[in-house]
Amino acid sequence: MINRRPPRAPNVPPPPPGDEAVAVKPSRKPTLSLKGRALSYLARREYSRAELRRKLASYADAEDPEALDRLLDSLERERWLSNERFAESVVNRRASRMGTTRIVGELKQHQVDAETVAAISEQLRETELARAHAVWQKKFGEVATTPEARAKQMRFLAARGFSRTVISKIVRGADEFSDDI
Repeated sequence: MINRRPPRAPNVPPPPPGDEAVAVKPSRKPTLSLKGRALSYLARREYSRAELRRKLASYADAEDPEALDRLLDSLERERWLSNERFAESVVNRRASRMGTTRIVGELKQHQVDAETVAAISEQLRETELARAHAVWQKKFGEVATTPEARAKQMRFLAARGFSRTVISKIVRGADEFSDDI
């Protein structure tokens, strides 16, 4: 014999989906403190101070608006939060694919201080030709023969944030500057 569910009464319609049917279950996770939430974010990757402030602003206490600033100051004192480490992280992630202009723009967008941006910019400009050549080689691999193809290669490198002088050296011919790298 097969066990079946008992049939529903034929005159009783199914319950309509209302607030009771779609009630939100209470979470079993304990709510994190502001510092716990900040450390959870920082455990995954580096954040700039401005970026972490933006992420934590919705969780900050409305009665004490300075609590978030005090927390960020203490995280910087304890070396959990560092704009310098964030800048190094951005460079390590982006340098192999992006030009100096684009990386510096991203650092400025995240409100990294000017002297750190200047130092990183100088460091990136020294290797920009080699990085641009590697990106160009991977995408195209050969010197353009038509003006349309040359313009396409130039637009590609410009969109990646490489400087005009580097772009013109690369698009002009790969063999001409191979000893400069």
